[in-house]
Amino acid sequence: MTDKLLEVKDLEVRFRQGANSVYAVNGVSFDLDQGKTLAIIGESGSGKTVTSRAMMGLLPNTAVVHGSVKLNGKELVGLSEKEMLQHRGLDLATVFQDPGRSLNPTMKVGKQIVEAIRLHLPLDKKAARERAVELLGLVRLPLPAQRFNDYPHQLSGGMRQRVMIAIALACQPKILIADEATTALDVTTQAKIMDLLIDLQSQFHMALILISHNLGLAAQYTDEVAVMYGGKIVERAGTKELFSNVLMPYTRVLLDAVPRLDRSAHDSLPSITGGAPNLTSRPTGCSFMPRCMTATDRCREQAPPLAEEEPGHEVACWYPLHDHAALDEVGT
Repeated sequence: MTDKLLEVKDLEVRFRQGANSVYAVNGVSFDLDQGKTLAIIGESGSGKTVTSRAMMGLLPNTAVVHGSVKLNGKELVGLSEKEMLQHRGLDLATVFQDPGRSLNPTMKVGKQIVEAIRLHLPLDKKAARERAVELLGLVRLPLPAQRFNDYPHQLSGGMRQRVMIAIALACQPKILIADEATTALDVTTQAKIMDLLIDLQSQFHMALILISHNLGLAAQYTDEVAVMYGGKIVERAGTKELFSNVLMPYTRVLLDAVPRLDRSAHDSLPSITGGAPNLTSRPTGCSFMPRCMTATDRCREQAPPLAEEEPGHEVACWYPLHDHAALDEVGT
């Protein structure tokens, strides 16, 4: 049996659109050990959320998935919905971006947690209720027994997100995926939710995948970072290594766009020229080439593989930057 908790290999996802297809994920590979935290970062449309939903088996019928996703050596790609239900919530769980849309507005939050518990655990209603109240306390919701009977609209955004975390943790999954879980929250609440997730990860010895466009969160809370662009991982390394030694031009321009205290309030933030790649066809060369200031004919004609440029540091670029001035820019 493999010693890796999660192994993703050559994952591809395309969506059928009539006679055409959208190639959303194009050969993504990574692995994750128990207790570790991985950030998958990139712009909207880079493929990070589709990657996570492919792992969870939560894609629509128009999706065609190839490649491999193994959890403790068991292949998940190709399982039926009934078979995936045995893993979803029990082995893999997700906290989504908008708890207001994820929670049922017509059901008390406690009942929604009880449903998640009883789906996988042989508990009667009384025991499940006790467990639900315990979970509400675990995620630091004030007066958990009282909140059990609240409806989602009676709670703040941060409190609703804590309920979603309680549902995700109901069966103590091996891997928790936080998919832009703090994006809709104010900065102070974001920090509290992230601190909570990290504390719970340590308590349950879970692996955590943080799906985000927020480089600051990735720099502060994770062990490893994978940068996605055009449906591919274009740079991957340990968090400190990646942010202190940027190799991929795309990662560099992402960092340039991070607000900094030493910039004037009137200065415009740097932006990436051009637009996101057209995913209705696979490019013959590097997908970032049209927006890259250092691209050559080789970049246009040949797609660079994701390869180890330095020990433990992979990059998909023919001309890596070796930029050693990035770590302070993300607030670490």
